[in-house]
Amino acid sequence: MSTVCPGVLLYGAVRFVEFLKTTVLLTTGAGTALAAVCVLAVATGAPQVTLWISAGWWVLAAAFGVWFGRRSEPSPAIGRLLGAAKASPALPRARPAATVLNRLWPLLVLTVAAGAAAVVAPQVPGIGAGFAILGAFAWRRQHAAVAAIEQRDGVRFYVVETSPFKPIALQRTPGLKAMHPSQVNGATP
Repeated sequence: MSTVCPGVLLYGAVRFVEFLKTTVLLTTGAGTALAAVCVLAVATGAPQVTLWISAGWWVLAAAFGVWFGRRSEPSPAIGRLLGAAKASPALPRARPAATVLNRLWPLLVLTVAAGAAAVVAPQVPGIGAGFAILGAFAWRRQHAAVAAIEQRDGVRFYVVETSPFKPIALQRTPGLKAMHPSQVNGATP
């Protein structure tokens, strides 16, 4: 079995929590790669002002990402996605690498395109790196919010294979519900 990121496989299927972690890690990697391409472009002859403006954008993007990602509850889009998950007693088909590539192919295409654009416009990878930084910081806590919902409701959410051009779909399966000491014997907090 191949894995994309440590922990992506759980009983052979891609859990949504692990998919969110993988998305943040791959977005961070894309931002790092694009920043390196921007620095390399400046080192090989592009105007140095490109690097200074890009670095300012990266700091601003990180600040916006931290601001947008500060909440501990799931974003409204993820909340709707979790609410629309189809219930099933069985786990979905196990193809983690294909599922991640199927869902994150736009990140790959945009990263390669922005990196290639550095030949004629070295500011493009710098701008792309800022957007990747913003996205990674903004989504950094979403996996924990989904994990809290899974623990509270005693379910697990898995990414379902769909067409790469259709919205992501989830499947809800039974999981283990956490019983806190305050809930034992009918006591309420």
